[in-house]
Amino acid sequence: MALDGFVISNIVCEMKKNLIGGRIVKISQPEKDELILTIKNYDQYKLFISAGAGLPLIYFTENTKQNPLTAPNFCMLLRKHLNSARIVSITQPSLERIVQMEIEHLDEMGDLRKKYLIVEIMGKHSNIIFTDENFRIVDSIKHISNMVSSVREVLPGRDYFIPKTEGKFDPHTITFEEFKEQILSKPMNLMQAIYKTLTGISPLLANEICHRASLDGEAATSSISEEIGLHLYKNLCRLMDEAREEAYVPNIVYEDKAPLEFSSTRLTCYEGKEGVSVKEYESISNLLEDYYASKNTLTRIRQKSSDLRRIVSNAIERESKKYDLQLKQLKDTEKRDKYKVYGELLTTYGYNVEPGAKSMTALNYYTNEDITIPLDETKTAMENAKSYFEKYAKLKRTYEALTKLVITTKSELDHLDSIRTSLDIAMAEDDLVELKEELMEFGYIKRHYSTKKGPGNKGKGMKKVKITSKPFHYLSSDGYHIYVGKNNYQNDELTFNFAAGNDWWFHAKGIPGSHVIVKTNGEELPDRTFEEAGMLAAYYSKGRDAEKVEIDYSEKKNIKKPSGGKPGFVVYYTNYSLIASPDISGIQLISE
Repeated sequence: MALDGFVISNIVCEMKKNLIGGRIVKISQPEKDELILTIKNYDQYKLFISAGAGLPLIYFTENTKQNPLTAPNFCMLLRKHLNSARIVSITQPSLERIVQMEIEHLDEMGDLRKKYLIVEIMGKHSNIIFTDENFRIVDSIKHISNMVSSVREVLPGRDYFIPKTEGKFDPHTITFEEFKEQILSKPMNLMQAIYKTLTGISPLLANEICHRASLDGEAATSSISEEIGLHLYKNLCRLMDEAREEAYVPNIVYEDKAPLEFSSTRLTCYEGKEGVSVKEYESISNLLEDYYASKNTLTRIRQKSSDLRRIVSNAIERESKKYDLQLKQLKDTEKRDKYKVYGELLTTYGYNVEPGAKSMTALNYYTNEDITIPLDETKTAMENAKSYFEKYAKLKRTYEALTKLVITTKSELDHLDSIRTSLDIAMAEDDLVELKEELMEFGYIKRHYSTKKGPGNKGKGMKKVKITSKPFHYLSSDGYHIYVGKNNYQNDELTFNFAAGNDWWFHAKGIPGSHVIVKTNGEELPDRTFEEAGMLAAYYSKGRDAEKVEIDYSEKKNIKKPSGGKPGFVVYYTNYSLIASPDISGIQLISE
């Protein structure tokens, strides 16, 4: 599911219709590898461009993003040259994953100048490059030196060029003779030969071309006759005709309600398959925004939470090793009672032991069975008994100490596991603030203190943290409000401050997860609302990838906070259980 050359051609077509002749009225750079251009052309349009290695994109959007207080250098440079500049043309060279915007502007002397803003959508090599009229690079959102790439430097002052891919042909202009020679002669399967030879053709499109020709994409090229090869070539030409005629059909293919693939042409290779459905869009931008909006957010949050994840992972690894060692040491104390029995039996029957004996066999009056006791032949029976009693006493002390330590360490592990689950649930940067605060409170992150002195501040106060994250808010099919905590602090707040005694509380059984509160308004809940609350508890838990999750639920008045319990941890002795699927696609999200 990537932007191939065919989807890019659909985007370019949409950009031409909306932007040619328009003027750039605003330029912002909300992230280090993102731009938002606001263009006025009868209507006003926002063009979102991302050169992120994980999710490069370009499409129209109506959403806004918060900008940094100080604009980055690249943004300032574009504002200097392109403020009020007019977009003259937009092109895509050879179905490459490249968009070239030709822009006219007035320089400091009032002379008309031409510039190019070039967007390369090429995975980790994606970039946004600004050049002069001679395609000499003025600057780029990413600087690529020869230390990074031996193929092409992207630095101010260098000439811009598209790196030529050896053996690649433009699918718009390739002839049948070239098709035969360059594709049908390659020692690989058809699908690979197509996408490895033609620019802008993804494996998905290559498979679709083969399917339209009623051919197996996995078939070897050597098995294809010239006549069948011509049929395959004509299907490629028909696909390219769709681009020339701008007959795009943006669509997403879903399998069991989950997005499987998207394209700007109908994917006939999925037609008729069980559980597969298709949603068509009028605009490729709407498609991309729907598909990538949540994915882009999650990608950003993953990047921004990476430090917290590393801290939590390291702490879990450390606590797990400690826990395993404590369990092993605890297991070693199991023989303490045996040493006690040895000491007692030696005290009772030791007068029969001959000096220098290596063992003694006696009746164990606890089990009525004979038992053989090893002895130190250099010691008397009573000295051996004393030694065994000392071993028993030491192991007993160790057992008592380790029992407490094991409980404490297990509590730490459960707490860290709950924080890790909360990191998976986090949907925005604000959600990470409380998680960082929790890690600081429990000593996993060092808290920074203010050094400023002033009224009421002696220079050792804690830095204030603004908490803006709120629980998820859903509405059940029957109209009941459901709230889901995003982290341990929110879980405590929902359960013990927000929920009334007769509201219902839900939580995944035996695994970390969110507290889910259903506001009853004093009414009896319908079965469907119980099921939907269970689904939310399953989805917002460590078991969200499982097919089914067991959920405990009870009235809030039955939920208690244990003395000294960590945030989010509760106890309850009266509850019901249900089995829920972590599928919340049909539950209405009101706000976050």
